[in-house]
Order: sequence, then C-alpha cells, then structure tokens
Amino acid sequence: MHIKVINRSSHPLPHYETNASAGMDLRANISESVTLQPLERAIIKTGLFIELPVGVEAQVRPRSGLAAKKGITVLNAPGTVDADYRGEVGVILVNLSNEPFTVENGERIAQLVIAKHERAEWSQVEGLSETSRGEGGFGSTGVK
Repeated sequence: MHIKVINRSSHPLPHYETNASAGMDLRANISESVTLQPLERAIIKTGLFIELPVGVEAQVRPRSGLAAKKGITVLNAPGTVDADYRGEVGVILVNLSNEPFTVENGERIAQLVIAKHERAEWSQVEGLSETSRGEGGFGSTGVK
C-alpha cells in the first residue's frame, strides 16, 4: 500500500525495522526538549502529514520499551488518524512513572500501525442470538 506523506521534520520517514514488524516508530519533532512530570501529558508533534486511502486508519500506539522501562505511554492508545485528516500527526504522551521524563528531538516516542477497517451499518433488532458467555463480561471467563 502506498501512502502519501509530507515530512517536515529533520528525521527519516518511519520504517519497519524487520520484515515481520507491524509498526513503524514515530519520532518527536520538537525545537526544544519537553519534560513530562509524573502524571503530566503533552502532545508531541512528529512533523509528518499523511494522506490515507479511505478504509484505512493509522493507529498510534505506545512503544513497549518506553512503557516498561520508563512508564511513558500513549494516553489514548491506540490513537486513530482518520483517512480524511490532513493535519500534523501528534502523539499524546503521558508519564505514568514517579520520575520526570524528558522527550528529546528525534526520540522514538510511539509506533504507527496502518490498518484496514470496515464501516458498520446498524440493524436495529429486538433480540440477539444466544451464546454460552451471554452477558458475562469484565472478567466473567475467570482468571485461569
């Protein structure tokens, strides 16, 4: 799939690190460092503007290393970039650790996953088919 992109950053375009990678790293495109205090959030710009085909979204997801090692994650994970959005791709980062975290220009801050999606049409009905799970949710299938 080919996606049109404008790169107004000084960083290379996102790319897949391996043949089996689902996501591409997004880099911070900031003129000065941004320090996130514990529980603070900020939108970090990437310098990327994309044109996705209809039926495709770009999902902005956390980087597992930042989340596990530093407590930094994407607040609205996964964030969605819709096919009709033409603004700069931004990443809402939040610091869930007890320590300040500084984002530097060019730092890999999130992953971008390109995904096809369906559009739903609702069919309003009076009842739904029965299943063995029924209305059970939020842990109803057990812990083991």
